[in-house]
Amino acid sequence: MPSVFERLSQLLEQQDAEFRVLRHEPVFTSEQAAQVRGTSLASGAKALICKLDEEFAMFVLPAAQKLDSKTVRKQLKARSMRFASGEEVLELTGLKPGSIPPFGSLFGLKTYCDERLRDESVINFNAGDHAISISLAYTEFERVELPAIGSYATS
Repeated sequence: MPSVFERLSQLLEQQDAEFRVLRHEPVFTSEQAAQVRGTSLASGAKALICKLDEEFAMFVLPAAQKLDSKTVRKQLKARSMRFASGEEVLELTGLKPGSIPPFGSLFGLKTYCDERLRDESVINFNAGDHAISISLAYTEFERVELPAIGSYATS
């Protein structure tokens, strides 16, 4: 069974997306990741898994932002919304929180991306492992993943 990193790399290669892989010490916060990558915090693409009503979905935000649950529920006409538990994340992705790449499609999840990430020419994210990051042009992320774009984050 290929790892999430291998599946993601294969997806990007099949779509002719140029990307860079960085192997580094394990990181567990967005701030640590930006520091070890030598990149801005704003360029970090944070992937969060939430349950909207009865379905799980992925939200991708700039690393310095927080999910605006009230706005998300209103925009997506959801009655309820909560973050997935660590156990649910593991069950859905095979990964621990913090190592999930921003590609819900790898896990059968709809991907919602905050429009502010478009301000970054290049995004950086953990690639299925706390010690592996990928750097990818934002336009390539959008082309390959086809996320629903909206205003989902707050400072």
